[in-house]
Order: sequence, then structure tokens, then C-alpha cells
Amino acid sequence: MKRFLLGAAALATLFLASSGAWSADRLLNASYDVGRELFAEVNKAFVAEHPGVTIDQSHAGSSAQARAIAEGLGADVVTLNQVIDVDFLVKKGLVSADWQKDFPDNASPFYSLPSFLVRAGNPKHIKDWNDLVRDDVQVIFPNPKTSGNARYTYLAATAYAKEAFKGDDAKVKEFITKLFNNVPVFDTGGRAATTTFVQREIGDVLITFESETRGIRKEYGNDKFEQVTPSVSLLAEFPVAIVGKVADEHGTRDLAKTYLDFLYTPEGQDILARNGNRVRDAAVAAKYKDQFPDVRLLTVDDAFGGWSKVQAEHFAAGGLLEQAYGSR
Repeated sequence: MKRFLLGAAALATLFLASSGAWSADRLLNASYDVGRELFAEVNKAFVAEHPGVTIDQSHAGSSAQARAIAEGLGADVVTLNQVIDVDFLVKKGLVSADWQKDFPDNASPFYSLPSFLVRAGNPKHIKDWNDLVRDDVQVIFPNPKTSGNARYTYLAATAYAKEAFKGDDAKVKEFITKLFNNVPVFDTGGRAATTTFVQREIGDVLITFESETRGIRKEYGNDKFEQVTPSVSLLAEFPVAIVGKVADEHGTRDLAKTYLDFLYTPEGQDILARNGNRVRDAAVAAKYKDQFPDVRLLTVDDAFGGWSKVQAEHFAAGGLLEQAYGSR
């Protein structure tokens, strides 16, 4: 229940942040949908080291957050899950064009991958992406038009199909169309999809970030759900950036930099790893190595030729995603 109560708390906090006066010791972090518990812990640790600072949170689908900021949401920093969402803010004049140079690892302090969560005993014997297009399987993941989480699912499934069908575009499209047709409801974000699967008990398998599958099992018990790591998945990097235009208006640029730097510290990396994320710090990664299954990870660059090409071919109006999604 904690994972769902935090959603209401975040809305209340966002209302207070939006209606209050801004100061140099207060930040609003606009983040992705399933990052609530993670940033609740990050913020608590950061504030303990910086007394008098307030960190407010906003959570929604990554792409929805980017649009909200462009429409006036006063976020000082973003911690999203798609590079193209930050690039969207660059085009709107809100984030610096060289934002990936502002922090290490191309401004991605941690990463994850699309993973499966099935019910106890795995009654449908789901092991890999090919099981998700069977007629007897219902799949739960959010709407890839609004959720970065779901876009990674779409891309990971597409990358798998491209390998399985040796680049046969028609068979890849058929595979993805079957996958979409097996989704009974498309929620707007990852946490809503979790609610559908866990609380409403709809579907045989939930596809979401590995961090979310681990969090659900931790909260509800390993006797309720099982995590399944597919044979191949897609590297999901979590980019961070200062929303320069907003931070300068609020006088928070220095605090924003310090806050995002904290994610790279050993303490910040440990919090990230404890919450089911794979991290960059070698010592912290080694500490938690046994908790993360081995998986062959493809990258957007290797599988699709980079985010710019993905945006043009898959996510633009009339692109491959819309063609497959529209046929369901």
C-alpha cells in the first residue's frame, strides 16, 4: 500500500510547491512515474546533509513531465528516464544544449532495464519476450505514448523481434502488434500499470523497470510475485538535468547542481542500488552485484542507431509505434 499512498502525498506536495513562494533553498524535482519511493529516500538523505533545504517532488510519465514543464511546471531539476524527454526541454529553451556534459556518465547516474513480474508460481510459464504474444497471456504495461517506461518496453520487445526474425520488418511489426493486442488496458504511467497488475489483479505479467519489479516483491513478498529477467533487454538510462531557465528564475542553480551531484556520491549511489537500480560507482555496484541477474543488454545506439533515429522512425507522428499501437 505504501507505493500507492505516496502518489497522493506527492500530489499534495506538488500543490504546496506550486502555490508557495520560491527561494534559493527550495527545489522542485520533476521525475518519472515509478520513482516515488526512491526519491523520498534520496531527498531525506540530502536534506539531512543540508539542513533548511526543502525538496519537493512531482511524478508522472517521463514524457508527460517534459510536456508539463514546457507548459509551466516550475521544476528546477529533472530526473527522467528518456534522453529524448530532456532533449525536448532543450528545444523549448529550458535546458542547456550540452546538458549531458554537466554530470558524469552522460548525466545518467543510474540505469535499469525492462523486466517481467509474474504471479507466484509463474502459472503461464513466462520466460521470454516470445511468451508475451501467446493467445493465453495478458500483458500489462503503460501507454508508450505517455510513458518513458513503456517506450523502453516497446523498444526492448522490438529489439528482441529484430534479432529473432533476422531484421524482417513485416514480422517485427506483426510481433509488436500481437504484443499490444495482448494488453487489456493501457495506463498513462508505470505506477498506474503496477496498480492494475497488483491491486486490480489484471494480467499475467507486468513489464516495468527492474527497480519496480524488485520493489513490488520487497513490499508484497516473494510468495506473491516472481521476477523474470528475459534473455535480452534494453539499457534504460535515467538522465538528470538542471532546468536552467527555471532554476535561474528561482535562484536555485547552485542548489540544483549540488542536489544532482549527490546522486553520484557513494551515499547517493547506495540509495539508488538499495532501491533496485544498477549504478555507476564500481564499489557500490560490486556490493549489490548478487542482487542483479546477468542479462544481455542492448543499447538504443546499437539496436536502433541512436535516440534521434528512434524519435524520427518510431515515436514521431505516423511512426512505427503509432502504426502498431493504432492497430490494436
